[in-house]
Amino acid sequence: MITVNNLSLQFGQRKLFSGVNLVFSPGNCYGLIGANGSGKSTFLKILSGEIESTTGEVTISAGKRISVLKQDQFAFDQYPALTTVIMGHKRLYEIITEKDAIYSKTPFTDEDGMHASKLEEEFNELGGWNAESDAGKLLSDLGIEEPLHTALMSQLEAGQKFRVLLAQALFGNPDILLLDEPTNHLDTESSMWLEEFLCDFQNIAIVVSHDRHFLDKVCTHIADIDFSKIHLYAGNYTFWSEASQLAARQRSESNKKIEEKRKDLKDFIMRFANNASKSRQATSRKKILEKLTIEDIEPSSRKYPYINFEQEREAGNDLLSISNLFKKVDGEVMFERLNLTIHKNDKVAFVGPNDLSKTVLFGILMGESKADSGTFKWGVSTRRAYYPKDNSAFFNSQLNIADWLRQYSPNTEEEFIRAFLGRMLFSGEEALKPVNVLSGGEKARCMFTRMMATQPNVLILDEPTNHLDLESITALNRGLAKFQGTILFSSHDHELVQTVANRIIEITPRGYIDRISTTFDEYLASGQIKEQRQHLYK
Repeated sequence: MITVNNLSLQFGQRKLFSGVNLVFSPGNCYGLIGANGSGKSTFLKILSGEIESTTGEVTISAGKRISVLKQDQFAFDQYPALTTVIMGHKRLYEIITEKDAIYSKTPFTDEDGMHASKLEEEFNELGGWNAESDAGKLLSDLGIEEPLHTALMSQLEAGQKFRVLLAQALFGNPDILLLDEPTNHLDTESSMWLEEFLCDFQNIAIVVSHDRHFLDKVCTHIADIDFSKIHLYAGNYTFWSEASQLAARQRSESNKKIEEKRKDLKDFIMRFANNASKSRQATSRKKILEKLTIEDIEPSSRKYPYINFEQEREAGNDLLSISNLFKKVDGEVMFERLNLTIHKNDKVAFVGPNDLSKTVLFGILMGESKADSGTFKWGVSTRRAYYPKDNSAFFNSQLNIADWLRQYSPNTEEEFIRAFLGRMLFSGEEALKPVNVLSGGEKARCMFTRMMATQPNVLILDEPTNHLDLESITALNRGLAKFQGTILFSSHDHELVQTVANRIIEITPRGYIDRISTTFDEYLASGQIKEQRQHLYK
């Protein structure tokens, strides 16, 4: 158990946390959420003991081992991957190191023998004989091929290093597991494996993630950071989000009878409780939800931007044709023999392990670069709006946000510009902030505002959820799902792909897979597609 008592943290005049009182119990997975900069990663560091709070204390039950997903990818460069994983269990690794030192001593004394015997006993109790096989299985499950298990960390790519560090955090069944953005750098299969791991995990897990599907799958509780406080709520992210919004609406419905409000909220709770899957985590969550009372649900103070893409006019049926497109970058094939016809109202998710291939394709389609061979043609009635993964070129300016948007808007009147920006959470003085000092999330909202103002009938988006908080991701998801035009996009956000796409195209170096009228979950579950993928990745 973790008990947080009257915790506060202050940096100068800025108060990050104040009077936080929480209890984290075994058998639960807690999703830690909050706006960007609210202190999610900092709170995990307080729990792990990496930094100290200004006041208050964190109490961990005696003898419990904490495991943390480390962020420094260079800290273990001199160690092999397998050893790095085992180092996640500090005491076990100490015993292994000490044993090796004793057995290599010359001469080997009786005293050394006695000490080695004690170490062997503790080594056995900690599961030391299975350490290498357990560590190897974790690496394989996370997509690190066996030949790399003995490679030095310095020889691995950044994404591979991250997976090794994730395996390190999961190793040895820790009592308390602290994971900060654990799905970063993971492909879909590895993310799904991690979801199942956490659903079966029977100790305390606390995770920070911007992946709503992940939070919904693994969490029994949500810990929400808001106005320097942290409140615990039962249920997963979607339950917290929808319940808090329902509570907020009900507070504004002054004429509605209390009994009706109670019934609506109770029905809402039971709908979520009865929807639980058969996983251990979902079963645990169902029991918690069934015990909730109406008073346990509070409205949220979170604000959602209003993202709504409207077409000035519909595109014609001949929207985009791609013929035998081929491209190499630095000697690596991005795609070859790419032959596609994109139809009106297609919402196409481009997937696959190589993110650069999607970025290169979108750049070609937008005329920013050229293919090595092949052709493509846009329909004459298309009006395209593009969200690039790297948007920095748009913000090399001293203009304030209002004047920046005015460059792209057909309507340049001040009242219109300010109202438009207000809906995107740039109200009052915020609209006068210079664009070259904006955060990643603010730049993203500006880009969406720019796209909305042009009223396109085709949207092209390359990883649009990067840098966004959960509220903006949810708002973007709603906007794209409602859009009546055509969308071409790439994203690692499972929920976004599942709820927006009606066509999945997976790009591989040796070809592509194209499935029309298929959801992402259907695509992942198809045995036929799995066989086809294995062939294309050989």
